[in-house]
Amino acid sequence: MNFQLAKYSLLKKFSENIGFTTPEEYGAIFKYLIENVKTDRQIIYSPHCHDDLGMAVANSLAAVKNGAGRVEGTINGIRERAGNAALEEIAVALNIRQDYYQVETSIVLNETINTSEMVSRFSGIPVPKNKAVVGGNTFSHESGIHQDGVLKNPLTYEIITPELVGVKIPLGKLSGRHAFVEKLRELALDFTEEDIKPLFAKFKALVDKKQEITDADIRALVAGTMVENPEGFHFDDLQLQTHADNDIEALVSLANMDGEKVEFNATGQGSVEAIFNAIDKFFNQSVRLVSYTIDAVTDGIDTQDRVLVTVENRDTETIFNAAGLDFDVLKASAIVYINANTFVQKENAGEMGRSVSYHDMPSV
Repeated sequence: MNFQLAKYSLLKKFSENIGFTTPEEYGAIFKYLIENVKTDRQIIYSPHCHDDLGMAVANSLAAVKNGAGRVEGTINGIRERAGNAALEEIAVALNIRQDYYQVETSIVLNETINTSEMVSRFSGIPVPKNKAVVGGNTFSHESGIHQDGVLKNPLTYEIITPELVGVKIPLGKLSGRHAFVEKLRELALDFTEEDIKPLFAKFKALVDKKQEITDADIRALVAGTMVENPEGFHFDDLQLQTHADNDIEALVSLANMDGEKVEFNATGQGSVEAIFNAIDKFFNQSVRLVSYTIDAVTDGIDTQDRVLVTVENRDTETIFNAAGLDFDVLKASAIVYINANTFVQKENAGEMGRSVSYHDMPSV
């Protein structure tokens, strides 16, 4: 680790790039620098921490306690290796323990969940259920003693209120169109008047299968709509068959807005492989599957399944992330792979701007 002071710099970043330092050590460094570096210009010190030992947030907070005026990190803590300090955890900690840290921020905390969901969706990296502040289990209590305490006084076991980070009252089977639209606005989701009818229809289909609809369900419902491709084909149906040699055969149907349908079949050693092979026959383009992840949107047997894939367009080496949503994980897999291939198809046809790929990043 090193520290350099430029003559005209106002902001000084102090990087802890390997996640080795402890909070006590890291805080002491900031304390020493602030007390001993003399200049006639104001210096704003900033920690930049990695989470290799799980101490990125603690180290960043220790820096703030000892005079740092800015923190560097990422939403959901994503980045290389074990990631960077999770900014949402730092922001909420500074709010909850303002008595200790004695600092204030202008961060709008009730957008925390929305922001976390958006980053997860675009990065293709699911948020762990047990993650602090934004994880799905943050406000869940299974222990009877905990449930009793929360019912009597939520602050007994919930130091963070759901409202603080943007968790809203869930919709239910009797919720109407007006309540649904208001929920979309509450969650700051992008939609037009033309989107409302098909989205509400999907919502009503969802409440027929689930007793309680959470904010995560609504975000997934909106985010899980098809990739914009009005002239192209979308997922229509899926059939699977197991042969005597244990190979799986998938028959994937696609349809366009004019009602035209096409079907492609292929085999594989597993269901997902067979589905992807059939879709590859339809698109007939050079695509490499980089990653495939399944994420349950909510808890319970009636959860929606969100499948995330990352693919590479072999012709351009561009990386694309896509998501698919359905109660059936195999149908969600077909949807997401079609969406990903649609991105590649559009790039090959010159219908989208040049995407930034990790291949474009400079070597360090």
